[in-house]
Amino acid sequence: MKKLLIIGLVWPEPNSTAAGSRMLQLIELFQKKNYSITFACAASKTNNSFLLETLNIKTFEIQLNNKSFDDFSKKIDPNIVLFDRYLTEEQFGWRITENCPNAIKILDTEDLHFLRNARQLAYKNDTKISLKLLINDITKREIASIYRCDLTLIISKFELKLLKKTFKIPKSILEYTPFLLEKISEKTIKQYPSFKDRLHFITIGNFKHEPNWNAVLYLKSTIWPLIKKELPNAEMHIYGAYSSQKVQQLHNLKEGFLIKGWAENLENVFTNAKVCLAPLQFGAGLKGKLIDAMLFGTPSVTTKIGAEAMHKKLPWNGFICDTPKQFAQKSVELYTNQNTWETSQTNGIKIINTCYDNIKYGQKLIKRIEKIQSNLTSHRLNNFMGAIFEHHTLKSTKYMSKWIEEKNKKG
Repeated sequence: MKKLLIIGLVWPEPNSTAAGSRMLQLIELFQKKNYSITFACAASKTNNSFLLETLNIKTFEIQLNNKSFDDFSKKIDPNIVLFDRYLTEEQFGWRITENCPNAIKILDTEDLHFLRNARQLAYKNDTKISLKLLINDITKREIASIYRCDLTLIISKFELKLLKKTFKIPKSILEYTPFLLEKISEKTIKQYPSFKDRLHFITIGNFKHEPNWNAVLYLKSTIWPLIKKELPNAEMHIYGAYSSQKVQQLHNLKEGFLIKGWAENLENVFTNAKVCLAPLQFGAGLKGKLIDAMLFGTPSVTTKIGAEAMHKKLPWNGFICDTPKQFAQKSVELYTNQNTWETSQTNGIKIINTCYDNIKYGQKLIKRIEKIQSNLTSHRLNNFMGAIFEHHTLKSTKYMSKWIEEKNKKG
């Protein structure tokens, strides 16, 4: 049986983050191809962590900067190693190269961290995104990680274009793999509550994720007062994992701005809400909350950043607005106009079925991996930049890790 080792940055939390859902989608894909899967992670589990054991996945807690991982990886002897974001590749990539040289190394970026970081800086400095902001230390680290791997999964067409056009990364080591979703039918959506049976606005997102937290603050201070003025009986329900005291302080019953915290059942939350709001000011990748809104038949209003690379040229599942006044106006229109709402709901179904076909993109990824497996030596020879980065990593990161390991022993 073929073996896949996944090295997670964190234990997957599909009900907390889009990254957690993405990881389970990849796991399902490889299980269908009869891979035996081991998931290893150096982070601590939380109450929200998914029980991977229920999927017959072997799980192990591993240590950073510890040679015990060498014996662990040798024992598994994987055909493929999947790194969950570039940080895990930095920590464990060189050990995989030394101990499992024939394993294909795949990096799942989730989203481009350097792009999200650059946009956040641009937002804070009230300036436009520029090449100067894009080329930062995170960029150098993340792109070096991409080169060191045999294949990198890119979730967004915008990010794929950025890597190929701006940073000249060869397409031979990149693979576009969006969310992998089953197709939905209008019949399925019609089983959910109708326009008349739904109430209130929602937004949802892990509060530890800075773009989500910023969007909630923006809603509270700027957009919600404009909506509330037109719809005095409407409420804004805020859901998300890791609701701290600073989040709870935003709760205001009089304003109808309600912090709901952890959503135990995503389907119930979305199918009972009338409109999803996501006024994201910065970020990257694909937005899980907007995907969930479409899956559960809830139209949405978001920004250009929010909708980026999510719908090709198909009509949006609601409206895309970047000014507070327009955002509020379209939110009210979507909330009060049944025809507009139902058309938007149908648009969401088309987007899911066209852009996120799990069979289409899953098969494409597996074929790409099989092609690399059959010609791994040649594939690596054609990635000379990757060999350079690998060489310097073995001379720097490796010995830094070993130094830390020895220091920890003495400590």
